[in-house]
Amino acid sequence: MSTPKPGVLALEDGSVFHGRAFGADATIAGECVFNTSMTGYQEILTDPSYFGQIVTMTAPQIGNYGVNDEDAEAGGPKCSGFIVREVSPIASNWRSKLSLPDYLRKYGIPGLSEIDTRALTKKLRVDGAMKCCLSTLPLSDAEAVQRARDWQDMAGSDYVKDVTCKEPYLWGTDEPANHNPPYLPVGTTMNAPGIPATTFRVAAFDYGAKFSIFRKLVNHGFAVHVFPATATAAQVREFKPDCVFLSNGPGDPAALGYLHQTVTGLLPHFPIFGICLGHQMLTHAFGGTTFKLKFGHRGGNQPVQNLETGKVSITAQNHGFATDPKSIAKGGAQVTEINLNDQTVEGLRHQELPIFSVQYHPEAAPGPNDADPLFADFHRMVAQRKAGKI
Repeated sequence: MSTPKPGVLALEDGSVFHGRAFGADATIAGECVFNTSMTGYQEILTDPSYFGQIVTMTAPQIGNYGVNDEDAEAGGPKCSGFIVREVSPIASNWRSKLSLPDYLRKYGIPGLSEIDTRALTKKLRVDGAMKCCLSTLPLSDAEAVQRARDWQDMAGSDYVKDVTCKEPYLWGTDEPANHNPPYLPVGTTMNAPGIPATTFRVAAFDYGAKFSIFRKLVNHGFAVHVFPATATAAQVREFKPDCVFLSNGPGDPAALGYLHQTVTGLLPHFPIFGICLGHQMLTHAFGGTTFKLKFGHRGGNQPVQNLETGKVSITAQNHGFATDPKSIAKGGAQVTEINLNDQTVEGLRHQELPIFSVQYHPEAAPGPNDADPLFADFHRMVAQRKAGKI
């Protein structure tokens, strides 16, 4: 049995946590955040919205069902590092192909276990998300702290350019080879009851989109034509889609002026549905502003209330910025949903145009399916627009 290797996590405030290294041998700096999901670590690791971040899982044991070929949300891990209390010594599942340590090692991602993740999470909740350095190589505590402090802050960073696709493509036919097919439980088919008979063409912006989002759009009656974040409003209008979708993604929404300009140019022309970063792009297109949350919302247990219906949904979320509710009224938008934990904005709707957005992840990968009807609402809105009813 090999001797466990030591590793270190250092925060910008000088706090240092020592643990056991797993995954790749590497030293990396990033923003230290935490996720409260009980399961779904593979989807979390491969969510492009985590680009530039080192993720701490609050669930005590991670890795018990290994890693498979179906549940990835991108071609590989997108976070910078991974922190857990305990790595399961056994990976047991009929779909498992690799253990969690082997998977991270394959893609060059360092991990750290035997950390007091409860103490670390409490520190991040009290003091806020921090710059940090994670190293599974020999590194002094002082040097690790300095590397954490030297890292560029998340605020003001454009990471969308690092995770978006390079060229337009049609999802399901000519997407890149590393896009995984959807996993379907035994006895189900892609043509399951409930899928609308009418298919609409959606121009889906990839700001760092998760695969499950595109799969959900297909299963709700859309032909998904994916566009890179750098595509202009003119290029989308030339394509003549029935509607536009704005995806999730990483980084500071205020730093993405080129995306604000593109979305502003699309507002009068198409029904639009935005989620997560796409919601924040609509905020800026409406003339509003966003601000950085103290420690963000990350996990599959976030309660959201719809102010129009009173309905409460449990949602999956991953974001560190939020909309200033006082800033969007001048752009013709109204707040439709709020987070019940801190009353921050979770949904917007334009008062005249067929445009709406949510801050959370309705595709729920991982997470609850409470928000799944939003995709059907989008299809219904496009159908009404095509029929001239809105």
